[in-house]
Order: sequence, then C-alpha cells, then structure tokens
Amino acid sequence: MAEEGVQNEEFNQKADTQNSENVGGTVNEELENADNSSEKSTMSSTEEQIAALNDKYLRLYSEFDNYRKRTNKEKIELISTASAGVLKEMLSVMDDFERAIANNENSEDLSAVKDGFKLIHHKLRNILEAKGLKQMDAKHQAFDSDLHEAIANVPAPSEDLKGKIIDDVEKGYYLNDKVIRFAKVVVGN
Repeated sequence: MAEEGVQNEEFNQKADTQNSENVGGTVNEELENADNSSEKSTMSSTEEQIAALNDKYLRLYSEFDNYRKRTNKEKIELISTASAGVLKEMLSVMDDFERAIANNENSEDLSAVKDGFKLIHHKLRNILEAKGLKQMDAKHQAFDSDLHEAIANVPAPSEDLKGKIIDDVEKGYYLNDKVIRFAKVVVGN
C-alpha cells in the first residue's frame, strides 16, 4: 500500500504537471495568438504607412516632373522671343534706311546724304545703348587679353605707347558689362 500511495502520489504529480502544462500551454497559445494578431496589425499598419509614403512619393515625383517640363517650356519660349523687343525697335531704323536709299537716288546734295546717314547711325546707337550695349574704348589703353584681340604688333611711334593699343580695327562691345565682342586691335611694341 505504501507503494500504491507513492505511485498515486507520483501519478497525481504527473497529472498536476500535465494540467499545469496544459493550462500553461493554453496561456502560451493565447499569448502567441495575441502576439501574432498584434504583429498582423503592426504589419498591416506598416504596410499602410509604406503605401501612403509610396503614394506621397509618386505625387511629389509627378509634381516635380510637371514643374521641370513647364520651366523648360518657359525657357524655350523666353529664348525664342527674347530678341523680339530689340528687333521691333530696329525695324524703325530699317525703315529709315529704306527711305534714305529711296531719297538718295534723286538727291544730288552730298551733305544731305551724309547728314541723313549720321542721323540713322545716331538713332541705331541710341536704341542699342538703351538695351544695354556699350562701346569699348580701346585706343591708347593698355592691352588686356580679356578685352582685346591683338591682330598685329607694330613698332610704337613713341615710348609711351609701348604695350598699348595704337589702333582699333574693329570696336569691341559690352552688353550689361559683359564682353560680347572683343576689340580687334593693333598693339605697339
């Protein structure tokens, strides 16, 4: 009987252990299920965040692409019409030249022809200066390769003209303080 008592006791302990394991297993399973459901909800919320960010990225990319296309189109339009204002003002000079040519065919007064061309030249220069064109003053200045293009070197007529510009063959011009045409000059040695 004592053996039976020990066996019963062992049996009871095993049963208690199994029951606790079953209870513990049930608790563990419930915890695992809760963890899985929280993981699923976390994953679904993460997926939603990723989808939202991806959508936001695509919208931003589209907006930037549209902006880039619009600014490129505006640049092309600006470049194609940039000279329209200058050309419009130059048309009046062209009209003056055409009238001068028509009048010069019948005119025998040489001074009137010269004065007419001087007036047209003066009008053209004023239009260009109003647009920012400025003539370069090169004669008797020190040679500067950033502004001048030497086309010839000649002996200087005097000592003070050595290394300076003796003559400008073709005038140089600035447009808003930027050189748009270098002066072609003769430099004294």
